[in-house]
Order: sequence, then C-alpha cells, then structure tokens
Amino acid sequence: MTIQPVILWTDALIYLLLLVIIFFVVYARKHEHLRTPWRLVWRSHLAMISAVFLAVFVIIGLLDSIHFRAGFETPASNGVTHYSGEVESLFDKLVAPLGENDEKSYSAPFATHLYSKETKILANGRVVQVYPRLKYAGKQLANPELDRAADMQTRFIRAFWQAGLLWIVVSGLLVLRLTRYYGENYRLTLVKVLRLRYQVPWLTLLLSLGVVVFLLLLAIQLATVYHIFGTDKVGQDVFYETLKSVRTGLVIGTLTTLVMLPFAVFLGTMAGFFGGRIDDIIQYVYTTLSSIPGVLLIAAAILALQIFVANHPDAFSTIAARADTRLLALCVILGVTSWTGLCRMLRGETLKLREMDYIQAAHALGVRSRHIITRHVLPNVMHIVLIAVVLDFSALVLAEAVLSYVGVGVDPTTMSWGNMINSARLELAREPVVWWPLLAAFIFMFALVLAANLFSDAIRDAFDPRIRK
Repeated sequence: MTIQPVILWTDALIYLLLLVIIFFVVYARKHEHLRTPWRLVWRSHLAMISAVFLAVFVIIGLLDSIHFRAGFETPASNGVTHYSGEVESLFDKLVAPLGENDEKSYSAPFATHLYSKETKILANGRVVQVYPRLKYAGKQLANPELDRAADMQTRFIRAFWQAGLLWIVVSGLLVLRLTRYYGENYRLTLVKVLRLRYQVPWLTLLLSLGVVVFLLLLAIQLATVYHIFGTDKVGQDVFYETLKSVRTGLVIGTLTTLVMLPFAVFLGTMAGFFGGRIDDIIQYVYTTLSSIPGVLLIAAAILALQIFVANHPDAFSTIAARADTRLLALCVILGVTSWTGLCRMLRGETLKLREMDYIQAAHALGVRSRHIITRHVLPNVMHIVLIAVVLDFSALVLAEAVLSYVGVGVDPTTMSWGNMINSARLELAREPVVWWPLLAAFIFMFALVLAANLFSDAIRDAFDPRIRK
C-alpha cells in the first residue's frame, strides 16, 4: 500500500518542540547546575509515578501526530495512484479495530446488545420490541448472558499473567543494568532496589510501569472484542474517541506554551530590568489585556476564523487540514491571552535581581545590558518559567474542555474531551440516560491533569531555591 505523508501545522510544531526538549536534555547533562534540580525531581516517588503515566499520554500523542493519506489504484486510473481524502495517523492503524468496528447506535460499556429497543417482526407475524445483538461486541460468545462474565474473567487473568511475565523481564534487565553500573553483585543490587536503598526510587518506577503494562494489555484483551466505554449515537467506540482526544489535549497544553513564553519572558524581563517608561508601557499593555475577558477574545477570533474558512474553502485540501488550522488558531489565541500572569511574576523577580550586587558590579564594569540579561537575569528566573509552564499545562487542558463546551473550542470534527463533554450534555437529557461518554472523558482528562499536577509539584519543589533550602 502506497501512502502520502501529510504534515499538519500542529504536527510540525509538536516535533519541533520534541527536538527542543532533546536539545535541552543534552545541554542540561553537561551543566551541573541544571542536572542537580532534575536529580531531585527523579528522587521523588510521586514524580516517578506521574512521569510514567505522562509518558503513556505523550506516546499516544506522538503516534497520533504521524499523518498520511492512503493511496489506491482503480481500473480506469491507468496505473496512476490516487490518494484518499481522509487523513489517517499511525495511531489509527495500530488501533484499527477500535475505529472500524462501528455499531448501529448506542450501546453500554461491555454490552452485547444495543441500548434501546427496536421493533422486530417474528416469523409468525408477531411484532415485538427487542434489544438487537451488536455486530462486533461479543460476537465470539454463543450465549452472551451466560458466557460474558467467564470470558471477561479469562481475559483479565490472561492480561495479568502476560503483564507479570513482562514486568519480571523488564525488572531483571533493569537490575542487571544497575549491577553493571555500580559494579555490585546482582543479588545485592536486587535487595537494594526492593528496599529503596538507591537515591532514585527504582521500585516505584517498576511498580508504576507494571500497572501501566497491565492496563494496556487488559485494554488490548477487552477492546478487541468489547466496547470498553460503549458506543455513541452513531455507533463509534467511545474508548477510541477518548484515546484520539489525548493528542488534542497535549497540543493545547504544549503549543500554547510556545506562544506564551516569548511574550512573557521578553516583556517581563524588559519591564523589570529597564523600568521607567518601558516598564509603564508594558504594564499598561498586560493590564489592559488582563481586563478583557479571555472568552470574549477567543470567541471573536474563532468566529473570524470560521468566516475565513467559509469564504476560502479552496485553501484547505482536506477536512483534517481545516480542523488543524482551527486547533492551531486556538493555541495561538490562548497563548496571546494567557502570558500576562507569567509576565507579571517575571517583572517582579527581575526588579529584585537588578538590585543584586553582581548585577550592580556588571553595570559598573560597563557590561552591556543585553549581556547582563542573557547571562545573569534569565538563568536566575528560569525556575519561575519552568514552574509556571508545568502548572499552566493542566489549566490549558481544562480550558479546552470549557471552550468546547460553550462552542468556541476546537472544530466539531476534531475528537477532544471538550467535544465529548459537550455531546454528553444532550445525551444526559434522553431516556434512558447515556452516561458513559461523559465518564470516559472525565477519567482520561482527570488522569492527565492529575499526573501533570503531581509532576509539576515535584518540579516546583526541586527548582524553587527557597523550598529546596
């Protein structure tokens, strides 16, 4: 099968951010003053647990950011390859059964029949109301009412043993690696790992990894034959929609930060370092921007973008490109409206730093202001920047849900937790109540936000000099 790679704007920015992170890791490993706080981060048990779960979300988001269009040939094409108008991702191919096994309509989690009754005419002409059997979920069961519980139990046990064996192998390899690194006996290293004698809590890492592997294998065992979180109105698997929404949450949380940082860092340090009229102008700008409700600015910008898209349909070759443009525009708008808080904090910290003795000495020696800012001020405020970034990530993920709920968020064709919650609002009013889309979006969004908050707390404790002392 031939494919045509498709690089969306958000894809390019995501992998650019990944390259920046890799460069920072390489740079930090060569500088002791940057390595020391990160050592403190990895010594935290909560940081280690949250990092494992965050890594799962990041991997899903990266796999879902490799897009392409499938090619096909027809008898009338004379060997010319045509490409589908639908843009797929590598993640779609890996979880193909979830996205392709669509049912007729609503079905509850782990159900084998539809959620609502339908009229059926029997062979004798009698009309009855029945719950139709699902097309894919539970098709391996001869008698779903009797066999479903035993089948789910068997798959649970199978996933447990598979995860256990894989965990033993990974744990053995890690202990072997530590044995060679420290030059110790294998048994002694194993005892130290189990008793948490090392500074890095390797046992916590292994236990967290074991839980993640078990949940992953259990999802593979169950999702291939059941709908774990049921199906929506059009019969699409809700678990698939929830996984596809991970990328949207990560894009909102990370790319918005890329837009926000230049404004906050540049203007905040400029205002605090130079003072005077420059400080007054910058204060006036962010005070004015802060006084305008952010929702109004976002709504106005999104409506303007919708008008542009409607008037220029030829500018977007696929539906995915149009939805991606709106997603990128939302990131830009959120970044432009959310830099004021960090800018205010950096201004106050810079005001304090410029009165320090080493800054005054640099002035007396005739060092240029540009060199003072880059070599003395910025390195001493980066802990504030890093803490603010990781703390704002959770707020931005929740902001997408709120904006999509009020209708000014991502494109309706984009799978996101906000769109799922917005759709669930109407489903809660029907009879019988359809509750599982809301529950699925809440569980995954809660897991991502909780892991991000716990990891940000560990970073704050490690990088804040006052707490570290």
